[in-house]
Amino acid sequence: MRGKCIEDFEVGQVDESRARTITETDVVTFSWVSGDVNPMHTDAEHSARSPIGQRIAHGALGLSVATGLSAGLGYLDGTAIAALGVDEWRFLKPILFNDTVHLRATVVSARPTTKADRGVLVRRMELINQRGEVVQTGLMTTMVLTRAGAAVLTGKQP
Repeated sequence: MRGKCIEDFEVGQVDESRARTITETDVVTFSWVSGDVNPMHTDAEHSARSPIGQRIAHGALGLSVATGLSAGLGYLDGTAIAALGVDEWRFLKPILFNDTVHLRATVVSARPTTKADRGVLVRRMELINQRGEVVQTGLMTTMVLTRAGAAVLTGKQP
């Protein structure tokens, strides 16, 4: 278990992920998996006549990529218990094909609960493109083990 326990997070802590380029294959695959075949994602001729002028990635694909980039930070490996919510999520700018995005995660709060083995972590997530523009943002709340909870899970004393 390499992840952090709730006590290891500090309010204001900022972490940035690796970058990931959003490809046409990503969008086509997401259309197939989600069933969302809106022509803004799938029809080059239709989207060329739109106000944006080209196809764009699904907003939900951006949110999904943000969760993957968050996982890539590694600090919840083995210590995350459950996702509790995504709040105030905003789609500020379109994600264009071949945009390269990364995630900036800022700890808003990290507190133990009344149960000794778990706490609640709230992070402000910002998905940022290669131009430095925040394209999506919101709060992600995760239930995370405490040191006591991790000790029980691993059989090691805190």
